[in-house]
Amino acid sequence: MSRLVFITGASSGIGQALAWQYYQAGFHLALVARRTEAISEWALTQGIDAARLRIYSADVADTASIVAAGQQCLQAQGLPDVVIANAGISIGMDTAVQTDIDVMAKTFATNNIGLAATFQPFVEAMCTRGSGTLVGMGSVAGIRGLPGHGAYCASKAAVIAYCESLRGELRSSGVRVVTICPGYIDTPLTRQNRYSMPFLMPAPDFARRAFDAIERGDSYRVIPWQMGWVAKLLRLLPNALFDKALAGRPRKRRVDEA
Repeated sequence: MSRLVFITGASSGIGQALAWQYYQAGFHLALVARRTEAISEWALTQGIDAARLRIYSADVADTASIVAAGQQCLQAQGLPDVVIANAGISIGMDTAVQTDIDVMAKTFATNNIGLAATFQPFVEAMCTRGSGTLVGMGSVAGIRGLPGHGAYCASKAAVIAYCESLRGELRSSGVRVVTICPGYIDTPLTRQNRYSMPFLMPAPDFARRAFDAIERGDSYRVIPWQMGWVAKLLRLLPNALFDKALAGRPRKRRVDEA
């Protein structure tokens, strides 16, 4: 019997690469995005079997919207084996600019509340079944704060802590919680960055490695592994040295700089 994966943010980038990886592995797909037409066009181009795909329209920043998509999946396709809360946004912010506080609220609504709301429709049913995997998409940026990235770094640090908490809650249920922390992955979003991106990895390569980590049930994995070591070294740096190392580093584009 074919397994089912539920993926948010599947219209481009990492989400789309993961969808293709899971499809090649024989999974049925439940793909979620605001831009459903982009998924339809991609599926047609890739020659995906329509019998193995359902597309759901949802905005993860709207709790009712993403919960409804999960419930629709349960009714139409059944309980997924894997749920990947991949949808996220990354926008620069400056705390001195009042409107950027709204940017931070939007970032947390998408990257954190949206992640929990993605899992919510499936948790009880997975626990009853005694199996399933919930995957939270963190980031190396969640390990140390980067100037100009306050909203994104804080949101991804929260993803890491939330998934760790959830993993402990579900430890004896048979449901696994996996945290994947990408480094720099070549996607339409990262191509807008105006700073160097060490160990930049193509999205298909990332998807293959993430798939393997999820299938193994790894509790936490940084991809590529080199960025894991970089992050650990940065974490060990005293604050004075860390601050000096990042002085003058270009910042992520803010909304009015896009």
